[in-house]
Amino acid sequence: MPPTASPLDGLSRRIVACRRCPRLRAWAREVVRNKRAAFAEESYWGRPVPGFGDPEARLLLVGLAPAAHGALRTGRMFTGDRSGDFLFAALHRAGFATQPTSQRRGDGLELRGAWLTAALRCAPPANHPLPAELANCLPYLVRELELLHRLRVIVALGAIAHRQVLRALGLPAAHAHFAHAAECAAGPYRLLASYHPSQQNTFTGRLTPAMLDAVLARARALAPVV
Repeated sequence: MPPTASPLDGLSRRIVACRRCPRLRAWAREVVRNKRAAFAEESYWGRPVPGFGDPEARLLLVGLAPAAHGALRTGRMFTGDRSGDFLFAALHRAGFATQPTSQRRGDGLELRGAWLTAALRCAPPANHPLPAELANCLPYLVRELELLHRLRVIVALGAIAHRQVLRALGLPAAHAHFAHAAECAAGPYRLLASYHPSQQNTFTGRLTPAMLDAVLARARALAPVV
C-alpha cells in the first residue's frame, strides 16, 4: 500500500495549487516564458513553492521568497541559485543538511532536524512583495508552525521574514527589533535573526560564512539534532 499522506504533504499541495495573488502568478508565467539563457533547455517549476525538510524539525528557517531563476525554476526553496549555495553550505557545516549543495529536486539532499520555508511562496518582481501578498501567504506559515510539533527555534533570514514570523505568532512588530544575530523569545520558540544570504549581502561582506555559522551554531545549541 502507498504511504499515507501527512498533513505537511497536504499543506504542500495546497501551496502549489494557490492562486491568491494574480500579480505573482502573472510574473511567474512571464519568467517561464523568458528563461535565463543558461536554463533555456530546462522545464521551469513555475508554481508556488512549498517548504521542505524534516517533519520532526526542531529548527525552522524562513527566507523571503523563491528566486525567479532559482526555486521558481527548480521547485525547491533556495535551490539552484547563489543564495542557496551560501545557505546550504552553512547548513551542511552545522549538521542540518546531508550535503553542501542543492541543485535540483531529487539530488539527494536531505535536511536533518530542520525545515526550510519562506514568507512568500511565489517569486515577486524585483524581490519586492506587496503587503497584501504577504498577508495572503501568512496562513501557510501559521499552518507550518502548527504542524511542526517538535519545533523549538526559528531563524528568520532577513527583515521581511522576521516580520512575517512575528505576524504568524500574533506578535506586534515592536516585539523584536531585527538585527543580525538578535535573539528573543517569541511565543513558545526562540527567534533568531540573520541577514538574508542574498548576493547583495554575501558579495559585499555584510553577511559572511562565519556570521551565518554563528547563528546556526546558536540554533543548534538551542535545538540539537537528535
